[in-house]
Amino acid sequence: MSIHYPKKESYNVEDLRRIVEHLRSEEGCPWDREQTHESIRQDLLEETYEAAEAIDLQDTELLKEELGDVLLQVVFHSCMEEEKGSFDFDAVCDGICRKLITRHPHVFADVSVENTDEVLTNWEKIKQESKGQSSQSEAVKSVPKTFPALMRAQKVQKRAGKAGFDYPDAIWCMDDLEDSLDQLQEAMDEEDKAACEKELGNTLFSLVNVARKLDLNAEQALTKATERYIRRFEQVEKLAKQQGIKLDPDMTGELMDLWSEAKELDERDTDSED
Repeated sequence: MSIHYPKKESYNVEDLRRIVEHLRSEEGCPWDREQTHESIRQDLLEETYEAAEAIDLQDTELLKEELGDVLLQVVFHSCMEEEKGSFDFDAVCDGICRKLITRHPHVFADVSVENTDEVLTNWEKIKQESKGQSSQSEAVKSVPKTFPALMRAQKVQKRAGKAGFDYPDAIWCMDDLEDSLDQLQEAMDEEDKAACEKELGNTLFSLVNVARKLDLNAEQALTKATERYIRRFEQVEKLAKQQGIKLDPDMTGELMDLWSEAKELDERDTDSED
């Protein structure tokens, strides 16, 4: 037996809620009915990343579509909890509205601020109080372990920095990075794999500190570097084909020469775009 749902010129969030409820019902879709928070956890992550990519591409239509997919995940998870009697989508909206009002006392109360820095300071202070965090260590530990590693490292460093535990500038961070590189080299010389992993982690953590002190996002910087690498590798393959060179481990020297050429071409194209 099919469920009739009226055709409309424009649907809204209430329609989305009802559609998800229908899909989860006994007369709905077997797949939707079987899902749990755990089974669609990855979907939530993937849809969020796809929305982020739409932002990076500055594609408005794609962003609209991907935000819809993210909203579906929110409604879907809320619907599952409503079925259990714990909370519903309205409770989710209520929670975020209360949070926004509470954390913007300079807008919704009589607190005065001079600039954005003071806004952020107030936000973090209110956040800690609302979460019952009595120490800076608790705030640092509360950074989700599910964050991408670079993002989590930068967030942890930022929160520790608010307690005064921080380097004064990027120069100090560079000294720490050089020490980490020396220790990594020592571990490599000793062919100690466990030590190599440890010192590699320390080196990456030190690099994130450098990024933070330069007011850069380490996650974004690596993403852009990876995109440059893919673009240049594609150019290497094109140049190799033109010159009759095979992509082969035995051709490392020739391929490195092509890499230099591809890098030069890529930088020239990038400069012309600017």
